[in-house]
Amino acid sequence: MTKKTAREVELVVISDVHLGTYGSRAEELNAYLKSINPKTLILNGDIIDIWQFNKRYFPQSHLKVIKRITSLVSEGVEVYYITGNHDEMLRKFKGFKVGSFEIVNKVILELDGKKTWFFHGDVFDVTMKHSKWLAKLGGKGYDLLILINTMVNWISARFGGEKLSFSKKIKDNVKSAVKFINNFEEVVTDIAAEQGFHTAVCGHIHQPAAKLLNSKEGEVLYLNSGDWVENCTALEYHNGTWSLYRFSEDHEANSSLKNDLDPELAIPKTKELFGELLKEFSLNHLSA
Repeated sequence: MTKKTAREVELVVISDVHLGTYGSRAEELNAYLKSINPKTLILNGDIIDIWQFNKRYFPQSHLKVIKRITSLVSEGVEVYYITGNHDEMLRKFKGFKVGSFEIVNKVILELDGKKTWFFHGDVFDVTMKHSKWLAKLGGKGYDLLILINTMVNWISARFGGEKLSFSKKIKDNVKSAVKFINNFEEVVTDIAAEQGFHTAVCGHIHQPAAKLLNSKEGEVLYLNSGDWVENCTALEYHNGTWSLYRFSEDHEANSSLKNDLDPELAIPKTKELFGELLKEFSLNHLSA
């Protein structure tokens, strides 16, 4: 069988992978990373979830993602690790560089003459700035919600049903969530325009987007790479054009993933993780 050639891409942005948590879709991300050959890779925050890191849980699939990124660095691919809130401990290593890998808080690039600003986005999150403990507690609840969602989707798939996303449903229908997302996008757009940026690229809110937004200072291309927990999305820049990549629409990468997975192991693994997470959640929060 002929091995498929990796797809050439000038620049790729991924964020909010949350390695080290039960909800991380590391298998899907690894399949995607194996399918591309980027010149530049921007890891736009929350790649390793240090907030919720559990030494008992860091499976092989999560290690494979790190190994793949390391391989890209060894091949000379320029890799920027922009720190986020869940991996904020790395901010003290800002400026650390080895080979083509560098830890930074932001990246500014000229792409075809257009000034482009890359940053995680937590600095614009009021919850993060004033109630970090609440954000951390919410992270545990979100992780539990994602795991329940995984079990429901596995059962649904067995009966020929469609996949559901509880968190997406909440974001799309709860007014406060919709307002938060809209406010976040508006603030990012206003600041980007004031600073003279044509394009603003962020993550943090797990809401993939690619759209032109207007502010008093002018028009800004707002891009959000989404996440690898529920959406499995990334941003790609090639031949002067930005595109929003969705793993669910990539038939070749999906086919590669299915060949690597053993479906019979899926539900026992999910049940085991659900039990572990529920126990941890109860001990750490419900008894407090």
